[in-house]
Amino acid sequence: MSERLQKVLAEAGFGSRRECERFIAAGKVTVNGKVVTTPGTTVDPDKDTIYCNGIGVQKQRKIYFLLNKPKGYVCTNRDELERLRAIDILRNITQRVYTVGRLDKESEGLIIITNDGYLANRLSHPRYEISKTYFVEVDGYLTDEAIEALKKGIWLSFGKTKPVMVKDVHRGRQRSRFLMVLKEGRNREIRRMLAEYGFKVRILRRIKIGNLSDPHLKTGKYRKLTDHEVAQLYALAEKEHTTGQTKEKERGKYDTATASQTE
Repeated sequence: MSERLQKVLAEAGFGSRRECERFIAAGKVTVNGKVVTTPGTTVDPDKDTIYCNGIGVQKQRKIYFLLNKPKGYVCTNRDELERLRAIDILRNITQRVYTVGRLDKESEGLIIITNDGYLANRLSHPRYEISKTYFVEVDGYLTDEAIEALKKGIWLSFGKTKPVMVKDVHRGRQRSRFLMVLKEGRNREIRRMLAEYGFKVRILRRIKIGNLSDPHLKTGKYRKLTDHEVAQLYALAEKEHTTGQTKEKERGKYDTATASQTE
Protein backbone atom coordinates (compact mmCIF):
# COMPACT_ATOMS: atom_id res chain seq x y z
CA MET A 1 0.00 0.00 0.00
CA SER A 2 1.37 3.42 -0.98
CA GLU A 3 2.14 5.89 1.79
CA ARG A 4 3.83 9.26 1.96
CA LEU A 5 7.57 8.97 2.33
CA GLN A 6 7.84 11.26 5.37
CA LYS A 7 5.13 9.22 7.11
CA VAL A 8 7.04 5.98 6.53
CA LEU A 9 10.25 7.56 7.86
CA ALA A 10 8.50 8.99 10.92
CA GLU A 11 6.86 5.69 11.79
CA ALA A 12 10.24 3.98 11.44
CA GLY A 13 11.62 6.24 14.15
CA PHE A 14 13.68 8.76 12.15
CA GLY A 15 11.97 11.74 13.75
CA SER A 16 8.82 13.78 13.44
CA ARG A 17 7.22 14.19 10.03
CA ARG A 18 8.65 17.69 9.75
CA GLU A 19 12.14 16.42 10.57
CA CYS A 20 11.74 13.70 7.97
CA GLU A 21 10.60 16.25 5.41
CA ARG A 22 13.85 18.12 6.04
CA PHE A 23 15.84 14.91 5.53
CA ILE A 24 14.08 14.42 2.21
CA ALA A 25 14.60 18.04 1.08
CA ALA A 26 18.30 17.78 2.03
CA GLY A 27 18.77 14.77 -0.28
CA LYS A 28 19.45 12.33 2.54
CA VAL A 29 16.78 9.81 1.46
CA THR A 30 16.93 7.32 -1.39
CA VAL A 31 14.20 5.13 -2.83
CA ASN A 32 15.29 2.17 -4.92
CA GLY A 33 18.76 3.71 -5.25
CA LYS A 34 17.57 7.15 -6.36
CA VAL A 35 17.73 10.30 -4.25
CA VAL A 36 14.26 11.70 -3.54
CA THR A 37 13.97 15.37 -2.56
CA THR A 38 10.23 15.93 -2.84
CA PRO A 39 8.23 15.57 0.40
CA GLY A 40 4.91 13.91 -0.30
CA THR A 41 6.41 11.34 -2.64
CA THR A 42 4.49 8.09 -2.23
CA VAL A 43 6.26 4.80 -1.67
CA ASP A 44 5.34 1.22 -0.90
CA PRO A 45 7.39 0.21 2.16
CA ASP A 46 6.61 -3.45 1.46
CA LYS A 47 8.20 -3.30 -2.00
CA ASP A 48 10.50 -0.27 -2.20
CA THR A 49 14.05 -0.15 -0.82
CA ILE A 50 14.37 3.00 1.27
CA TYR A 51 17.42 4.48 3.00
CA CYS A 52 17.66 7.53 5.24
CA ASN A 53 21.13 8.82 6.18
CA GLY A 54 22.50 5.52 4.93
CA ILE A 55 20.28 3.45 7.23
CA GLY A 56 17.78 1.01 5.79
CA VAL A 57 14.14 1.79 6.50
CA GLN A 58 11.84 -1.07 7.35
CA LYS A 59 8.10 -0.85 7.63
CA GLN A 60 7.15 -0.90 11.28
CA ARG A 61 4.56 -3.32 12.57
CA LYS A 62 1.59 -1.65 14.18
CA ILE A 63 1.57 -1.76 17.97
CA TYR A 64 -1.20 -0.80 20.39
CA PHE A 65 -1.07 -0.15 24.13
CA LEU A 66 -3.57 0.94 26.74
CA LEU A 67 -2.04 3.16 29.43
CA ASN A 68 -3.63 4.31 32.68
CA LYS A 69 -1.97 7.73 32.73
CA PRO A 70 -1.08 9.22 36.11
CA LYS A 71 -1.40 12.91 36.94
CA GLY A 72 1.68 14.95 36.17
CA TYR A 73 2.36 13.49 32.72
CA VAL A 74 1.74 15.29 29.42
CA CYS A 75 0.47 13.67 26.24
CA THR A 76 2.89 15.00 23.67
CA ASN A 77 5.99 13.70 21.90
CA ARG A 78 7.90 16.96 22.19
CA ASP A 79 7.81 19.19 25.24
CA GLU A 80 10.05 22.24 25.49
CA LEU A 81 9.54 22.35 29.26
CA GLU A 82 10.94 18.81 29.57
CA ARG A 83 7.98 17.60 31.62
CA LEU A 84 7.23 13.93 32.15
CA ARG A 85 5.66 12.42 29.02
CA ALA A 86 3.09 9.64 28.93
CA ILE A 87 4.99 7.82 26.17
CA ASP A 88 8.06 7.58 28.42
CA ILE A 89 6.18 5.21 30.74
CA LEU A 90 6.41 2.54 28.01
CA ARG A 91 9.68 0.64 28.03
CA ASN A 92 11.74 -1.06 25.31
CA ILE A 93 9.68 0.36 22.44
CA THR A 94 11.74 0.94 19.29
CA GLN A 95 8.90 2.28 17.14
CA ARG A 96 7.91 5.94 17.20
CA VAL A 97 4.62 5.96 19.10
CA TYR A 98 2.23 8.69 20.17
CA THR A 99 -0.86 9.13 22.30
CA VAL A 100 -4.28 9.00 20.67
CA GLY A 101 -5.67 12.39 21.64
CA ARG A 102 -4.66 13.99 24.91
CA LEU A 103 -5.36 14.09 28.61
CA ASP A 104 -4.13 17.29 30.25
CA LYS A 105 -1.34 17.17 32.82
CA GLU A 106 -3.66 17.17 35.84
CA SER A 107 -6.02 14.53 34.41
CA GLU A 108 -5.57 10.78 34.62
CA GLY A 109 -6.98 7.64 33.12
CA LEU A 110 -7.06 5.58 29.98
CA ILE A 111 -5.26 6.62 26.83
CA ILE A 112 -4.21 4.59 23.80
CA ILE A 113 -0.61 4.72 22.62
CA THR A 114 0.17 3.46 19.12
CA ASN A 115 2.02 4.06 15.86
CA ASP A 116 -1.13 3.51 13.80
CA GLY A 117 -1.85 6.98 12.45
CA TYR A 118 -5.03 5.97 10.64
CA LEU A 119 -6.71 4.60 13.75
CA ALA A 120 -5.35 7.42 15.91
CA ASN A 121 -6.96 10.01 13.66
CA ARG A 122 -10.30 8.21 13.60
CA LEU A 123 -10.41 7.85 17.38
CA SER A 124 -9.30 11.38 18.27
CA HIS A 125 -10.75 13.71 15.63
CA PRO A 126 -14.03 15.34 16.79
CA ARG A 127 -15.75 14.73 13.43
CA TYR A 128 -15.83 10.96 14.08
CA GLU A 129 -17.59 11.44 17.44
CA ILE A 130 -15.99 8.56 19.35
CA SER A 131 -17.34 8.70 22.89
CA LYS A 132 -15.08 9.01 25.92
CA THR A 133 -16.36 8.50 29.46
CA TYR A 134 -14.92 10.36 32.46
CA PHE A 135 -15.32 10.10 36.21
CA VAL A 136 -15.50 13.61 37.64
CA GLU A 137 -15.39 14.94 41.17
CA VAL A 138 -16.00 18.64 41.83
CA ASP A 139 -16.23 20.91 44.82
CA GLY A 140 -19.77 21.77 45.84
CA TYR A 141 -23.28 20.68 44.98
CA LEU A 142 -23.85 19.97 41.28
CA THR A 143 -27.05 21.83 40.46
CA ASP A 144 -29.80 20.73 38.10
CA GLU A 145 -29.18 23.94 36.15
CA ALA A 146 -25.56 22.96 35.50
CA ILE A 147 -26.54 19.42 34.48
CA GLU A 148 -29.12 20.71 31.99
CA ALA A 149 -26.62 23.18 30.55
CA LEU A 150 -24.04 20.43 30.05
CA LYS A 151 -26.62 18.27 28.31
CA LYS A 152 -27.55 21.09 25.92
CA GLY A 153 -24.06 22.48 25.31
CA ILE A 154 -22.27 25.50 26.76
CA TRP A 155 -20.85 28.51 24.95
CA LEU A 156 -17.08 28.78 25.42
CA SER A 157 -14.43 30.84 23.64
CA PHE A 158 -14.22 28.40 20.71
CA GLY A 159 -18.01 28.16 20.30
CA LYS A 160 -20.72 25.95 21.69
CA THR A 161 -19.79 22.54 23.06
CA LYS A 162 -21.58 19.45 21.84
CA PRO A 163 -24.21 18.02 24.20
CA VAL A 164 -22.74 15.94 27.02
CA MET A 165 -24.30 12.97 28.77
CA VAL A 166 -24.26 13.29 32.57
CA LYS A 167 -25.16 10.21 34.63
CA ASP A 168 -24.62 8.36 37.92
CA VAL A 169 -24.73 11.64 39.82
CA HIS A 170 -23.98 11.59 43.56
CA ARG A 171 -24.35 15.04 45.07
CA GLY A 172 -23.25 16.39 48.42
CA ARG A 173 -22.83 19.83 49.91
CA GLN A 174 -19.06 19.69 49.73
CA ARG A 175 -18.40 17.32 46.82
CA SER A 176 -20.29 15.91 43.84
CA ARG A 177 -19.30 12.89 41.79
CA PHE A 178 -20.65 11.88 38.39
CA LEU A 179 -19.85 10.49 34.94
CA MET A 180 -19.60 12.59 31.79
CA VAL A 181 -19.67 11.14 28.27
CA LEU A 182 -18.24 13.37 25.52
CA LYS A 183 -18.01 12.94 21.76
CA GLU A 184 -15.43 15.66 21.30
CA GLY A 185 -12.29 16.44 23.22
CA ARG A 186 -11.17 20.04 23.01
CA ASN A 187 -8.42 21.38 25.22
CA ARG A 188 -9.45 21.17 28.90
CA GLU A 189 -13.08 21.10 27.76
CA ILE A 190 -14.59 19.45 30.84
CA ARG A 191 -12.76 21.77 33.22
CA ARG A 192 -13.78 24.83 31.20
CA MET A 193 -17.43 23.78 30.99
CA LEU A 194 -17.68 23.18 34.73
CA ALA A 195 -15.80 26.40 35.51
CA GLU A 196 -18.56 28.31 33.72
CA TYR A 197 -20.83 27.27 36.59
CA GLY A 198 -18.26 27.85 39.32
CA PHE A 199 -17.15 24.26 39.85
CA LYS A 200 -13.53 23.38 40.49
CA VAL A 201 -12.58 19.91 39.29
CA ARG A 202 -10.88 17.78 41.94
CA ILE A 203 -10.63 14.53 40.01
CA LEU A 204 -10.88 14.00 36.26
CA ARG A 205 -10.31 10.41 35.17
CA ARG A 206 -11.05 8.88 31.78
CA ILE A 207 -12.48 5.41 32.33
CA LYS A 208 -13.66 4.39 28.87
CA ILE A 209 -12.82 4.99 25.19
CA GLY A 210 -15.75 3.87 23.08
CA ASN A 211 -16.44 0.47 24.64
CA LEU A 212 -12.85 -0.05 25.74
CA SER A 213 -12.26 -0.04 29.50
CA ASP A 214 -10.10 -1.84 32.05
CA PRO A 215 -10.96 -1.23 35.73
CA HIS A 216 -8.12 -3.53 36.79
CA LEU A 217 -5.35 -1.58 35.06
CA LYS A 218 -3.57 0.32 37.83
CA THR A 219 -2.46 3.93 37.54
CA GLY A 220 0.91 4.18 35.79
CA LYS A 221 0.60 0.71 34.26
CA TYR A 222 0.01 -0.28 30.67
CA ARG A 223 -0.69 -3.36 28.60
CA LYS A 224 -0.95 -4.40 24.98
CA LEU A 225 -4.36 -4.26 23.40
CA THR A 226 -5.64 -7.64 22.29
CA ASP A 227 -6.33 -8.32 18.61
CA HIS A 228 -10.02 -8.41 19.48
CA GLU A 229 -9.87 -4.98 21.14
CA VAL A 230 -8.05 -3.48 18.15
CA ALA A 231 -10.63 -4.99 15.79
CA GLN A 232 -13.43 -3.52 17.92
CA LEU A 233 -11.82 -0.07 17.82
CA TYR A 234 -11.49 -0.29 14.04
CA ALA A 235 -15.10 -1.37 13.72
CA LEU A 236 -16.23 1.51 15.92
CA ALA A 237 -14.13 4.04 14.02
CA GLU A 238 -15.43 2.86 10.65
CA LYS A 239 -19.02 2.83 11.91
CA GLU A 240 -18.80 6.34 13.34
CA HIS A 241 -17.06 7.57 10.18
CA THR A 242 -19.89 6.25 8.01
CA THR A 243 -22.48 7.74 10.36
CA GLY A 244 -20.67 11.06 10.28
CA GLN A 245 -20.61 11.10 6.47
CA THR A 246 -24.34 10.38 6.37
CA LYS A 247 -25.04 13.22 8.79
CA GLU A 248 -22.95 15.62 6.69
CA LYS A 249 -24.84 14.64 3.54
CA GLU A 250 -28.17 15.11 5.32
CA ARG A 251 -27.06 18.52 6.61
CA GLY A 252 -26.02 19.44 3.07
CA LYS A 253 -29.42 18.44 1.66
CA TYR A 254 -31.16 20.39 4.41
CA ASP A 255 -29.03 23.49 3.79
CA THR A 256 -29.70 23.29 0.05
CA ALA A 257 -33.43 22.89 0.57
CA THR A 258 -33.53 25.77 3.04
CA ALA A 259 -31.57 28.01 0.66
CA SER A 260 -33.96 27.25 -2.22
CA GLN A 261 -36.93 28.08 -0.03
CA THR A 262 -35.52 31.42 1.05
CA GLU A 263 -34.30 32.60 -2.35
